Amino acid sequence: MPDYRHIRSERRGDVLVLTLDRPDRLNAAPPAMFDELRGALADLDGARAVLVTGAGRAFCSGADVGGGALAGDDPGKATFEALTKSYNPTIAAVAALPVPMVSAVRGPAAGIGCSLALAADFCVASETGYFLQAFVNIGLVPDGGASWMLPRLIGRARATEMMLLGDKVPAAKAFDWGMIHKVVADDALDAEAFALATRLAAGPTMALGLMRRGLAEALESDYAGAMLREAENQRTARGSADSAEGGQAFLEKRKAVFTGA
Repeated sequence: MPDYRHIRSERRGDVLVLTLDRPDRLNAAPPAMFDELRGALADLDGARAVLVTGAGRAFCSGADVGGGALAGDDPGKATFEALTKSYNPTIAAVAALPVPMVSAVRGPAAGIGCSLALAADFCVASETGYFLQAFVNIGLVPDGGASWMLPRLIGRARATEMMLLGDKVPAAKAFDWGMIHKVVADDALDAEAFALATRLAAGPTMALGLMRRGLAEALESDYAGAMLREAENQRTARGSADSAEGGQAFLEKRKAVFTGA
C-alpha cells in the first residue's frame, strides 16, 4: 500500500478499508487527505467493496480550516481551488466507484465529512454519531455536493433545516429521516459496518456497480429514460460470470457463489 500521511489503507479480504487518520484533530480534512482518498479509490486492486471510517472518536469534523490550506491572501480563491481540485473530485470519485461503499460514522460527520459519509451507498452510525451542516454559523455555504444530496435524501424541508439552522442531527434522528442505513451501539459500529461491507463484497460485483450507476442516473432522468438504462445495464450484467452462476444456483436450489467476474 502507498505511504499515506492522512489516511490508512488496509485490505481485509475483498474489502478495502480506508481510515481518516488525524484523530488529534477529529479527522479534520485538509485537501491532501481527500487527494489521498481519491488515490486509494482509484486503485481498488480487485477489492469488491470499500469501507470508510475515522480513527478515534470522530468520523470527520469537516475541512481543516485552521490548517492554512484554505487561507492565504485570498481565502475565497484558496477555498474554491481546494473544493474544485481536491474535495469535489473525491466525492465524484465515490459516486463513480464500480463497487459498493459503506461509511461508518462515530462522533461528528460535519461539513465535507458529512458529504463524504452520505455519499456512501450505506451509512452506518453509532449512537454517538451525528451529522452537521454548520456553515451558517461561520458565514459560509454547504459544499461537497450537500445541496444536491440532502434534498434527495431527506426532502427540501429537512435539508433546509440542516443548512439554514446549522443544528446537529443525531444518528437516531438521521435514521428516522431516512438519511442513513442503520444506528448501532458505539462498541458494535466497526463490526457491523465491516460485516455489511463484507456482505456486499461477496455479491455480484458488476451488477452492484451497475445498480449504483443506475440509481444515480435515475435521479436526473425521466421514467422512460430510466427504463432504457435499466435495459442497457441488464444486457451488460447478463453477460457476466456472476449472472451465469446466479442462474445456475437458482436452478440447483442453492446459494450462489459470486466471484466478481
